[in-house]
Amino acid sequence: MPYKFTFDLSQFSQSLLKEIAKFSEKREIHKKIGKTARYLVKKFKVHRIIGLPVSDALMVIEDLIDTYVKNLAQRERFLKTSKRALLLPHCARKYMDRRCKARFHPDLAYYECMHCSPDCRINQASKLGEKKGYDVYVLPGGSCVRKILTRRKYEGVVGVACCEEIKLARKFLETLNMPAQAVPLIKNGCSGTKFSMETLEKTL
Repeated sequence: MPYKFTFDLSQFSQSLLKEIAKFSEKREIHKKIGKTARYLVKKFKVHRIIGLPVSDALMVIEDLIDTYVKNLAQRERFLKTSKRALLLPHCARKYMDRRCKARFHPDLAYYECMHCSPDCRINQASKLGEKKGYDVYVLPGGSCVRKILTRRKYEGVVGVACCEEIKLARKFLETLNMPAQAVPLIKNGCSGTKFSMETLEKTL
């Protein structure tokens, strides 16, 4: 279930959150993330940066740190895999209309990027994934994940999505015993969403 509010963390340091996640994971204190998140929100005035009430800002920061902690926990297993899938959100396409030339595959309900716009984030991410040997799927929704991963046998997966979708996907991946890495959106919404290409490249 996506957040009931929108946020934009484009100007916020993702590397800071990753360092906090590493610190938390090493000291097994990630269950106390709430206290850390509250400190972060107040210290860096995150709620003002992303234009949300403090309670909503806390939710976002807690979820981001939790995502990075789980990435760290599964990283070693993930790196041992060979056949991998990259799942991208269609809401990050440059165009959400016919100007986007992505080809839809109804059998598995996903889009295949046709690389029509050089400055499209999905185009750039798709090329990056393909170059690294991933099968790339641009998804219209989180419900497609189950269909793709049960019909096509992968050893590992990288998913780009909002933290709420990431949490739901992780629960399903646990049933498959499949290691995963997640790249959270830094700007959410129904269109024009953003994720860090630098984070994606390092994750792949």
